[in-house]
Amino acid sequence: MKVVITYGTFDLLHKGHVNILRRAKELGDYLIVGVSTDEFNAIKGKKSYYSYEDRKMIVEAIRYVDLVIPEEKWEQKPDDIKKYNVDVMVMGSDWADSNEFSGLQDLCEMVFLPRTENISTTQIKSDLKA
Repeated sequence: MKVVITYGTFDLLHKGHVNILRRAKELGDYLIVGVSTDEFNAIKGKKSYYSYEDRKMIVEAIRYVDLVIPEEKWEQKPDDIKKYNVDVMVMGSDWADSNEFSGLQDLCEMVFLPRTENISTTQIKSDLKA
């Protein structure tokens, strides 16, 4: 069984979220999604509309997702890869040049998928404020 993992906040779920989860699942047999906790989002300077518990429930309902785990800190990824025997980590292409993932390619395959154009949670929040 090929295990795939990805991480994200997954607030204000939209087609871009569904696209990345669908494409991640296509790379393996079992998809794990690390959903950022409210406390971790605060560290990242983010504030979600939905609570972690609500976002977790929403992501769990997506048919491509097999398991949702809390993302509580930047440093947990190597431990998650080992704990869940992950073969592939998937992230959006905007993370490709980030130091956040350096060294992880020694633990599993890294795949950076292009984001869905013309949609983002940031843009939705901006549009709603306008």
